Amino acid sequence: MRSATLHRPGPAGLPVPRPTVATAAIAVLLAAVPAAAQHGATGGEWRTWAGDLGATRYAPLDQIDAGNFNDLTVAWTYRTDNLGPSPDFNLQSTPLVVDGVLYTTAGSRRAVVALDAGTGEHLWMYRLDEGERAERSVRRLSGRGVGYWSDGAGDTRIYFVTIGYQLVALDAATGRPLPGFGEGGIVDLKQNNDQDLDPVTSELAWNGAPVVAGDVVIVGAASRPGGTPPSRRNAKGYVRGFDARTGERRWIFHTIPQPGEFGHETWEDGSWEYTGNTGVWTQMTVDAELGIAYLPVEIPTGDYYGGHRPGDNLFAESLVAVDVETGERIWHFQFVHHPVWDYDVPCAPILADITVDGREIKAIAQPTKQGWVYVFDRVTGEPVWPIEERPVPAGDLPGETYSPTQPFPTRPPPFERQGFDLDELLDFTPELHAEALRIAQQYRTGPVFTPPIRRGAGDLFGTLFVPNGANWPGGSYDPETGILYLFSQTLSRVLAMQSIPERSDMAFINGPARGPGQTVQGLPLMKPPWGRITAIDLNTGTIVWQVPHGETPDSVRRHPALRGVDIPRTGRKGPVGTLTTKTLVISGEGGRNAIDRGFFTTPDGRRGAMLRAYDKATGENVGEVYMPAPQTGTPMTYLHDGRQFVVVAVGGVSVPARLLAYTLPD
Repeated sequence: MRSATLHRPGPAGLPVPRPTVATAAIAVLLAAVPAAAQHGATGGEWRTWAGDLGATRYAPLDQIDAGNFNDLTVAWTYRTDNLGPSPDFNLQSTPLVVDGVLYTTAGSRRAVVALDAGTGEHLWMYRLDEGERAERSVRRLSGRGVGYWSDGAGDTRIYFVTIGYQLVALDAATGRPLPGFGEGGIVDLKQNNDQDLDPVTSELAWNGAPVVAGDVVIVGAASRPGGTPPSRRNAKGYVRGFDARTGERRWIFHTIPQPGEFGHETWEDGSWEYTGNTGVWTQMTVDAELGIAYLPVEIPTGDYYGGHRPGDNLFAESLVAVDVETGERIWHFQFVHHPVWDYDVPCAPILADITVDGREIKAIAQPTKQGWVYVFDRVTGEPVWPIEERPVPAGDLPGETYSPTQPFPTRPPPFERQGFDLDELLDFTPELHAEALRIAQQYRTGPVFTPPIRRGAGDLFGTLFVPNGANWPGGSYDPETGILYLFSQTLSRVLAMQSIPERSDMAFINGPARGPGQTVQGLPLMKPPWGRITAIDLNTGTIVWQVPHGETPDSVRRHPALRGVDIPRTGRKGPVGTLTTKTLVISGEGGRNAIDRGFFTTPDGRRGAMLRAYDKATGENVGEVYMPAPQTGTPMTYLHDGRQFVVVAVGGVSVPARLLAYTLPD
């Protein structure tokens, strides 16, 4: 089998140039790198969205451990009810803590607030009312966080991206916009974007937290989600780097290459010109010592039909390494060739210094929706373990072009279900299993990369598959052991491709399935666990442990078809992230798209969810504390006045979003 990284055929059977760094450049990079890079949040602070630029979500703090986790109490709560015209129920932010101050996005109008990290006291707030520009945005969430910058001499700044897709620079001490940055502290991200974008109506936005690397602020982009796009034309999700002081554009990376750029020939029939999306909708990662930024790029328009964009479509569904200072491509790897499954790269890749068969490797690990973690040498882009190009089935949608092969990692093994395996159907009782089988047999099912089909083809309602492994919260990594911790959820989705001219100018979009559904008497079609945490040793490429994450929903425990049936903990759906400390893996129960919306009745009769702690070596659940609503952000931790705090965003139906700060009692 040929390597998926090194040699993909071009549109006329010609080889695409090998995507590696020049030997001399690699030698320079390696010569400048210490034996082991610093990983994790340092100094008891949390200065970036993921704790460090390497996206490890690790803090070497040990005051809170398995012996006292159950003793945690809520030190303070910050409610966001009044920070917008309507309450926010899905605060996805991970706050930063620097010099005793906590910074976060909050509120349905995209506000930024600063709080005292010890008491939650409100220090300042900034908000920008963008009117129709925000109202028409395709990404109207409150934001996943902010970026922090300091010149080391007293100039400290907070950066965030608004609902209307503008980059704002604030004085970290006062919350006031900085007049020397852009125009009055604001850079309009719909301008200077190498494409024509209407400032109000163009569909380009971003929920992410800016990545601040040195004096460069890196910002991603996302267009309208592409499952049922109204047109084959859409805005392109280019990635840009801006000067941290002035807001001037330093560089732009064309995720859909323009004429003369590497990969342009993989967009056949001129499809590069009108195809959109292909952005970085999630978080990005930086190796500051190497001077490399890693961009996890999503799928093009549309998610499930690529007949209007023949070819492999670089850099869609790829991890792209670029120079932090210039934005020039260093290497790339494409996870899905000519993607038609919406397996868009969902989260920030994680930097990991590992030892494989006695060889020290500066690695990068990318979790994906396919349920694999792809591991590369982050300097060269070479896979740590072989990634094999294997044949995959072709579909028969008119006008579609299918890649004959796709890349399959040989290690680590999948951490989540793939494709749709009938052996994984619900089996609480023989009757439920038989009904699940009857439902599933009305769809096309098969292994990962089973292609979408037209609704009604072969008397089937569509293709049934498991679309989600990892999602935007990503994972966390322990640099002392080399173990990656990752939450994943088992969802199911039907692809029922249809031609609907009144809805889209595309030949096919994913339309209503009109089948028997994806539940069995209201229960998920697949057996539990429906949410799990997996520990993966990146030194060996093996799974260390895997446990259900989340209590069994009330609607399952009380289901009339399950009376007298012993139901083990099922885990819960709903994307959540993990936090790793010196002593624990910590994650709350999520569930915005789960049964019971993530809420359940706790043993003491309260409605809510739990923040759980796991033993890092075994996965044993060693502690839990109550939350009034499911986790919506990802936990972070810090020290303040000698006390360790854990802060997490929660929210859900009837419980507006808030931050909860836990600490040990005095």
